[in-house]
Amino acid sequence: MDNLRFIRETMERAGPFTVVSGWGEIVIGITALAAAGLASQLGGPRAWLAIWLGEAALSLVISGGAMLRKARAANKPLLSGPGRKFALSFLPPMCVGVILTVALYRAALVGSMPGTWLLLYGTGVITGGSFSVRIVPVMGLCFMLAGTVALFCPGAWGNYFMAAGFGGLHIVFGTIIARRYGG
Repeated sequence: MDNLRFIRETMERAGPFTVVSGWGEIVIGITALAAAGLASQLGGPRAWLAIWLGEAALSLVISGGAMLRKARAANKPLLSGPGRKFALSFLPPMCVGVILTVALYRAALVGSMPGTWLLLYGTGVITGGSFSVRIVPVMGLCFMLAGTVALFCPGAWGNYFMAAGFGGLHIVFGTIIARRYGG
């Protein structure tokens, strides 16, 4: 029995992280589009930043809950083997994003935040996605491309890039993940 347990645990650690929820990504995309709409109506960088930070927190809750639900349905542990590797690879770019957000805000460079966030989120998705199904790193690459373009466009276009990236890309790739990888 110990040998069978060891073999099973070894296979779990070696397999891909398959509990990325396509439906969760779609919901995140919808809430990001709503945040973009709200942020475009309010004036000032402080309100814009508050809306998008709130959206980031909401998306974390949605994503975590959707992955937990998918993991339970598949009877797979969320944070063992590939799940832990995914989380540990995704977390450093997100921490850098927090640090740079504070620095950019203090330097009154709010217009650079959308490109920075899209680039760092894409980096996290690529690094974490290397332990997941193939479409996840492709999604990360698309976020990085959107972030790169955003950094070289006028800062006033930032909200459009946020809507296209965090809204549109999540909906498109969430749909692909839901169809191909079971929710």
